[in-house]
Amino acid sequence: MDSRIIQGGLEDVDVISQLFNEYRQFYGQADDLPLARSFIAERLSDNSSIIFLAIDSHDLGLGFVQLYPGFSSISTKPVLSLNDLFVTKHARCVGLGVKLMKLVIQYARDHGISKLVLETQEANQPARSLYTSLGFEVDNDFLTYSLDIKR
Repeated sequence: MDSRIIQGGLEDVDVISQLFNEYRQFYGQADDLPLARSFIAERLSDNSSIIFLAIDSHDLGLGFVQLYPGFSSISTKPVLSLNDLFVTKHARCVGLGVKLMKLVIQYARDHGISKLVLETQEANQPARSLYTSLGFEVDNDFLTYSLDIKR
């Protein structure tokens, strides 16, 4: 499959938003393209996330990865949280997820990032296999807690 990966910018909001909306639906959220567009536009406008976008020769979106920069207080170094990785159904099984992940790893190396962190559902075996094939390890030392804050 012919594709290229670019760093997404405001000019790519519509393409990224379509993919982001599909990604959210994959995780059980309602189809809401306006919400997806608003969220992505805000992330790109305020530079709070880094998005890499895979597109085909017709500039149609095939997949994306979204990273959130942060810091580790323990290592006192920058880290990236890989929050979202998504490849469309018709672009799966051709290595696009691997290409996106390898680009992220190289980006982290080039920018002095000390660690990439991510979470995935335990049942998401394809993603887990991808991550471990690239050298990611399950952290058995720390537990993840969350609290849903309702208004």
